[in-house]
Amino acid sequence: MLGQRINHQAGYMRSFSTLLDWGRECTCSKKMALIFCAVLSKHRGAARHFHTNVVVCGQFSLKANKIKLKLLDCNCLTKNFVVREKDICWEYAERLEGNKVRCKFCDRVLNGGISRLKHHLSRLPSKGVNPCTKVRDDVTDKVREIIASKDDGKENSFIKRQKIPEVKSPVAVSISAGKSTLVAVESAPLIGKQFSSITSSSSSTRTDQENAERSIALFFFENKLDFSVARSSSYQQMIDAVRKCGYGFVGPSAETLKTMWLERIKSEISLNTKDIEREWGMTGCTIIAEMWTDNKSRALINFLVSSPSRTFFHKSVDASSYYKNIKYLSDLFDSIIQDFGQENVVQIIMDNPLNYPGLATHILQNYGSIFVTPCASQCMNGILEEFCKVDWINRCILQAQVVSKYIYNNSSTLDMMKKFTGGQEIIRSGVTKFVSNFLSLQAMLKQKSRLKHMFNSPEFSTNPALANRPQTATCVGILDDNEFWRAVEESVAVSEPFLKVMREVSGGKPGVGFIYELMTRAKESIRTYYIMDEIKCKTFLDIVDKKWQNNLHSPLHSAAAFLNPSVQYNPEIKFLGSIKEEFFRVVEKLLPTPELRRDITNQILLFSRGSGMFGCNLAKEAIDTVSPGIWWEQFGDGAPMLQRVAIRVLSQVCSTCNFERQCTISQQIHSEKRNKIDKETLNDLLYINYNLKLDKSLRPSSSEADPLQLDDIDMTSEWVEETENPSPVQWLDRFGSALEGGDVGDLNTRQFSADIFGAGW
Repeated sequence: MLGQRINHQAGYMRSFSTLLDWGRECTCSKKMALIFCAVLSKHRGAARHFHTNVVVCGQFSLKANKIKLKLLDCNCLTKNFVVREKDICWEYAERLEGNKVRCKFCDRVLNGGISRLKHHLSRLPSKGVNPCTKVRDDVTDKVREIIASKDDGKENSFIKRQKIPEVKSPVAVSISAGKSTLVAVESAPLIGKQFSSITSSSSSTRTDQENAERSIALFFFENKLDFSVARSSSYQQMIDAVRKCGYGFVGPSAETLKTMWLERIKSEISLNTKDIEREWGMTGCTIIAEMWTDNKSRALINFLVSSPSRTFFHKSVDASSYYKNIKYLSDLFDSIIQDFGQENVVQIIMDNPLNYPGLATHILQNYGSIFVTPCASQCMNGILEEFCKVDWINRCILQAQVVSKYIYNNSSTLDMMKKFTGGQEIIRSGVTKFVSNFLSLQAMLKQKSRLKHMFNSPEFSTNPALANRPQTATCVGILDDNEFWRAVEESVAVSEPFLKVMREVSGGKPGVGFIYELMTRAKESIRTYYIMDEIKCKTFLDIVDKKWQNNLHSPLHSAAAFLNPSVQYNPEIKFLGSIKEEFFRVVEKLLPTPELRRDITNQILLFSRGSGMFGCNLAKEAIDTVSPGIWWEQFGDGAPMLQRVAIRVLSQVCSTCNFERQCTISQQIHSEKRNKIDKETLNDLLYINYNLKLDKSLRPSSSEADPLQLDDIDMTSEWVEETENPSPVQWLDRFGSALEGGDVGDLNTRQFSADIFGAGW
């Protein structure tokens, strides 16, 4: 209570004043005397600052800055006295007047002091405290441990306090200006014993919290688990569940995990898939085909299915011997379409390696209502890749990498950089190499003034270990070069519109209704930025048009834009007339008979004019608050056939879910060294792992995070790793056999975990 704020002199002064105010009304003077004795004996410097003399004998008197206080009735001593140390969570908050604190991460002001701050930082639903949206994960984990250890210790600490014998004799204390002496009548051994036990327990042995953390750390290190595993939601759920079991809990064996729990969890996930299938009759679904090849000429194709509610991983197929055989691929896609039902599939998205004209032609000819489109995210990544090849952008990136490598390969320089930037990084790791390039340029531009200030500061220039490094002069020259910063600004300006498109279409969102408008606005931003420079404007627009027209644009995108109410009713949109023809072709494809199209012309007119329910106030207000597919479901009843087309078109995604490939575990599954039982088990593992990761990445709670940015900086990227030095991950070569699917007889969670979570390294 009071002792929390008595660890430095200023804090002690505030606590001392509060103690005086409380003491005026307190009837239990012995408790007050004991607190004064403990505090003043521990904080002699603070006592001298107050010019304080304390004497306890029958009566308790105090002189502190000419304030006099008398406390009577000294024969009562309470039993639950505790002096608390300063709470470590105060480093994350700023004290305000009264009982208010301000969070240093999000600047939110909280009532209720340090307790509510802890619940705010822990992001746990408790006491109506809003969770912090900007707190670091390591701080959240630390605060959760504090809260958990506090809850666990309440009962034990209460029992221990009850065992303290009651003292019936007064205490005498004498503190002079130069020294203090604690004289005990009968209660002195109590005080000394209590403080010595607290000190010895904290210094001589590890706490239960430390032992638990050490055991978890050993588990991570022994099994080569990626540290990012600790960020997963199931990690904390596991710890909480084990804690509830109490002492003596025994974890499941390897055999139990491989049999009973593997089957149970797979069944749970499959059951969720069945629930989503019911909506396909109305919304339709998109099949996503992701393919990758390795240096051993192996080709694996992962199939996923996406609809507005969820995206699920379906299965992985080894196409190593046939991935250039159109007949084999056609038969494979026929079987996948039948798995989901031809009547339910609206679109098939193929990533670049699968974009064979013969395969697309087969699907379009045999399935008249199915569209084949490439991945929009990969198209945006291709645009960024071409941007990086422009001479002056490439030179700008290389110069920026010289600075980042200089800083991130020296601990002293890195510490100083974080000091000057307030702990912020100057580079970012994205989902692809080219996304990383432009995200890092953005981060470096944001810290421009702080970087220049650091290199010109006396702290840097007077430190020989920093100032005399070989590349110091080069970095200073780059940071002082106005042409470099002008190139950084231009690079950020031309890339940001396409990063925005990439964000909007990533993460499993039904973005097909927005891709046409987003690309139109991105191209317009380049025209506006280079309004005085036709050569540069043409350079970038040629890159965009080549990728957009030849690699991405589909009639489905035009139809979705026409049916999107936020586009149709926006007076600033000028391209509606140019996409009408493609919209009509899509309507003919989805409504192939004259009977189905009987009233479609009148319904299109009703929608384009905003008549009937389309023009009501609720419909207008809902345009910006709900997705286009839901809008049509609510307000399209007056045009039933057009409503069916609109819902099926606008409910589709236009890109693969993410850029993460389950390469290593898929490689292990399809290894010829595996027997049939092993492959079935590993297929189940891949099915569970992929769907759990999809579930996490597509949750609404994850929407605040940038889908293009990774949580950790890739220390092997070109922005960090110096080519003349050995790779920081070469030590992984020792585990090559396990990572490549060797060790046939060792099918267990150790090998699976090392592979699946090490894939991102």
